[in-house]
Amino acid sequence: MDVFEAIAKRHSYRSDFVDGPVPQEDLRKIVQAGIQAPSGGNAQSTTFVIIDDAATMAKVREVVPVGSPALIACVIDPSPVYGELSFEKEDCAAAVENMLLAITALGYATCWLDGVLRSGGRADKLGEILGVPQGKRVQVVLPIGVPTEKVQQKEKKSFEQRAWFNRYGG
Repeated sequence: MDVFEAIAKRHSYRSDFVDGPVPQEDLRKIVQAGIQAPSGGNAQSTTFVIIDDAATMAKVREVVPVGSPALIACVIDPSPVYGELSFEKEDCAAAVENMLLAITALGYATCWLDGVLRSGGRADKLGEILGVPQGKRVQVVLPIGVPTEKVQQKEKKSFEQRAWFNRYGG
């Protein structure tokens, strides 16, 4: 699948997953796509914890309600990288988008989850489970598995409704 096909097919998947593991080789490919993303000042501040162990996934599910057999946690570091500026959220977002496309290209499904981490201390609880060092935080999680249902990308607004050449609104 080429990149433009992966972009066209990528969607958020919120249904059940086929019971069974995601091969570590595929999980490595997905995370490598995230590692290849650009980052502010080339600081490469986003790190990743790949969870595919059933016992650890059971602990994760106590904090984040996911039904997938595997999950990637994206960990951010807010330390400044350019003067007083840090780009941890931008770096994480770039890495996540690369991984979303890789997940789609490999035939898996996922949903970018960060809102659920923002309440109830879930990001901190998940960080404790995963051994995330103090000063760093789980920003996004990607549950990964083979979907049980076929879902298509929702219709997007047209180019003419969202983009113009040379001046906003054309």
